[in-house]
Amino acid sequence: MCRMARPRKPLLSTDRIVETARALVDAEGLAAVSTRRLAAELGVSGPSLYNHFRTKDEILEAVADSVSAQVDLSMFEDGRDWRTALHDWAVSYRAAITDHPNIVPVLARGPGRRPAGLRLADAVFGAMVAAGWPPAQATSIGALMRYFVMGSALGSFAGGFVDDESAYDPSDYPHLGQAHLLAERQQKIDERAFETGLRALLDGLAMQYEQLASATQTS
Repeated sequence: MCRMARPRKPLLSTDRIVETARALVDAEGLAAVSTRRLAAELGVSGPSLYNHFRTKDEILEAVADSVSAQVDLSMFEDGRDWRTALHDWAVSYRAAITDHPNIVPVLARGPGRRPAGLRLADAVFGAMVAAGWPPAQATSIGALMRYFVMGSALGSFAGGFVDDESAYDPSDYPHLGQAHLLAERQQKIDERAFETGLRALLDGLAMQYEQLASATQTS
């Protein structure tokens, strides 16, 4: 009996296209993605991509959703209080998008019809309503957290300084004598800034939550 020869390259699949496109975005940015470039990277003809995606935008949407799918949502299901859950989710969310910062502009458009993005939004909103937040405020909390986390991934404060002491002449910048050291400590500084902001944000929400509970008890 004759056996069919195995294909020299793996068969084209949606997952393979998305993984390849994500690697391109990570390495070279959104502009690097085109159907021609993807076809070349995958070793297939351009038209074969259209069996899976109609446009480049659809491919980028799928890449964005693959990043959203990396965000842990278990904290909304395992009994953690709303504040702890929001904190842990924000940390996971930031970790996912800091690994893939070039896709943030697509993520920033909102979830649209992306399944993982919609599950993320649904989990946050549902958890806040279940914790006692009114739906309108639960929506605002979800939006606020999204702005904060995405904003933290768009750039690095510490990375914006150069590793050159002479760039910060004390006569011009009397308080930036150590600024040339920031770049080499970028990750630690950025993570600490994120945690500082996140705690401050959650402290403010906790105060609102207490006020809401008090108002409910007296009404």
